[in-house]
Amino acid sequence: MRACIPLVLAVLCSLAWAGKMESCASRCNEKFNRDAACQCDRRCLRHGNCCEDYEHLCTEDHKESEPLPQPEEETEEALTSNLYSAPTSCQGRCYEAFDKHHQCHCNARCQEFGNCCKDFESLCSDHEGFSHSSDAITKEEIQSISEKIYRADTNKAQKEDIILNSQNCISPSETRDQRDRCPKPLFTYVNEKLFSKPTYAAFINLLNNYQRATGHGEHFSAQELAEQDAFLREIMKTAVMKELYSFLHHQNRYGSEQEFIDDLKNMWFGLYSRGNEEGDSSGFEHVFSGEVKKGKVTGFHNWIRFYLEEKEGLVDYYSHIYDGPWDSYPDVLAMQFNWDGYYKEVGSAFIGSSPEFEFALYSLCFIARPGKVCQLSLGGYPLAVRTYTWDKSTYGNGKKHIATAYIVSSA
Repeated sequence: MRACIPLVLAVLCSLAWAGKMESCASRCNEKFNRDAACQCDRRCLRHGNCCEDYEHLCTEDHKESEPLPQPEEETEEALTSNLYSAPTSCQGRCYEAFDKHHQCHCNARCQEFGNCCKDFESLCSDHEGFSHSSDAITKEEIQSISEKIYRADTNKAQKEDIILNSQNCISPSETRDQRDRCPKPLFTYVNEKLFSKPTYAAFINLLNNYQRATGHGEHFSAQELAEQDAFLREIMKTAVMKELYSFLHHQNRYGSEQEFIDDLKNMWFGLYSRGNEEGDSSGFEHVFSGEVKKGKVTGFHNWIRFYLEEKEGLVDYYSHIYDGPWDSYPDVLAMQFNWDGYYKEVGSAFIGSSPEFEFALYSLCFIARPGKVCQLSLGGYPLAVRTYTWDKSTYGNGKKHIATAYIVSSA
């Protein structure tokens, strides 16, 4: 598949449109605005995208502003969409090639030329290619193992297994209007024989075990807990997960395969609370099944879940802002959709990948780059995945659960 519009053109259009808002006058502590050339929200210093007059206009007179939301509430839509428009941050861009159209840079020589983005030091210099400890996993090692995982995914869909109708591509600035620009479903055809494969079947069995609304505690039956174990058991039989375990074992992250499996179960399936009730969410539910919080869809980054819900008439595909460069599966799509009455402004997902492939890459990034952007390589194309840790509770010896994981940029 190809990008729906040339990325350089998309960036230039975004720059022209955003040029109207380059000051924090009357904008102090507003919410993130992807249509603006620079930001005035409380996180702009962290992300390095503040307007030049932010400190002068906002930092003294507005100290009693609303508290910052938790990381998992840091709207994936804002982070993902911003990376497909004009970037002013190194989020997902560490050590990328020089691009004259960018306002600031994140390449290895930006410090020499004095044109680094403000968050270069915090996001890039302590990882992605620079190892500061003997057990650090380098960017090159992550890219190498991600290519091995890509090649090992023999359970992925073939070209003839999926007919996709992506229809209308829109600009990032158009995602807020919640318009349905695609009269037909995203999936014209899927060969459902894929779903009889052991890992697909075990994955699908898990999807109906959750309540999508946060604030309602999850209570698993013995059968549902057994389905979690069955899924882990099946994916560990695959070449994809064997590659991942072998890599992490070699990196001294796990002493045995059983230790690895136990950790995967805790980090992905361990319950925590996003709402008012104890144990109403998990990394697996959020990323693969999807949740609804405060009237918005959160998570929901899986093509199989999307297809099954669309087939039942519960998902209405609206549009997309990005279609990846891969000419075979797995591919990447960043899309907008309505899930049974709730809108997803930007949801990125692999298309045509096996469950073990996604599970492996997200796990790799969470283990190697927890809470950071993780630079991968798939079939020779770059891909970035962002993970967040759940910081309010832990398991084991202070280990953290997955709050979310999703694709933030590609080619």
